[in-house]
Amino acid sequence: MGLEPAPQRKRARFHPLTVREVRRLTEDSIEVTFNVPEEFADNYDYEPGQYLALRMNLNGRELRRSYSICAVPVPGELRVAIKRDLGGEFSTWANESLTPGTVIDVMSPQGTFTTEVAPDTNRHYAAIAAGSGVTPIMSLARTILRASPNTQFSLIYSNRTANDVMFLEELAELKDAFPARFALYHVLTREKRASEIMSGRLDAERLNTFLEYLVRPGDVDEWFICGPFELVQLVRDTLEEAGVDRHHVRFELFTTDRPDRPEGSVGRPVIVDEGDAVRKITFTLDGLTASINTPAHGRETVLNAALRVRPDVPFACAGGVCGTCRAMLVDGTVTMDENYALEPEELERGYILTCQSHPTSDAVTVNYDS
Repeated sequence: MGLEPAPQRKRARFHPLTVREVRRLTEDSIEVTFNVPEEFADNYDYEPGQYLALRMNLNGRELRRSYSICAVPVPGELRVAIKRDLGGEFSTWANESLTPGTVIDVMSPQGTFTTEVAPDTNRHYAAIAAGSGVTPIMSLARTILRASPNTQFSLIYSNRTANDVMFLEELAELKDAFPARFALYHVLTREKRASEIMSGRLDAERLNTFLEYLVRPGDVDEWFICGPFELVQLVRDTLEEAGVDRHHVRFELFTTDRPDRPEGSVGRPVIVDEGDAVRKITFTLDGLTASINTPAHGRETVLNAALRVRPDVPFACAGGVCGTCRAMLVDGTVTMDENYALEPEELERGYILTCQSHPTSDAVTVNYDS
């Protein structure tokens, strides 16, 4: 049987949007609401679970950061949650200085951390999240529970303390609205709770206890995992050991949390001297084709080279996590340093992450429009 056609993705484009509201969620996190003018409305249709890339110049540097949409689709607005990261320049600025009226470049929604829900669906969805990983889960849970009266949704949510729980009131309201269909388990790593299973780090032992007694894999149709790299890997491995088909498990990462891993080379200046051995990179974007040479031993990524010709080439994280820079490898060969975004089926079709791909043949051709 042949592979199904690759899903079409909306072209990632930035538009300037104005912040309507900034709401404090916890001491270290905020919810930001953007106005979406009518002329941009078609660019910002989204599915629950997708994310936005934000772009701003801070301290003389362009910064791009990705944040999940946390609300059900509402015409004319977008909402994301931003949690302060230790040493995070953008997230620290946002939590300390972002105010209504600020204009930020916002990319059209991206991501495949989502699902289709029909009104007559009779399914059980389960999510495991930690910290700000609950953000896309909020959009998914709200949408799924409201879309079908027969769906169930279970959420295991880990935080350090009760004060660190994002959307605490909203989760309680969701539980009150759907008491028989929404199961919520708060796990606190640094606070003692009445139940032993709810107290302590969400390690393999505690996770297996959850799967044995509270959220049984055999009763779940689809899984969503979002959080730190180590947690996502632990949950994926544990579910696989429990016999869960990987096609029924979706995961989302915004960072690998691994400083030893490459974060792409976006913005790195590259000079090709006369006489240097070069590799030719040809790429198509919006129907226009361009070519550029890169030093054969320069370890330049396809994305970095393409940006030297066209600054509108799409990317967000540049760390192999979000998949915004995905393109079809039409000709030639590359090596990818990291891949946390593409599924095996996409790799088989020929897709690559251009932020992590280095040419290994004399000529490489990629297509961002595929």
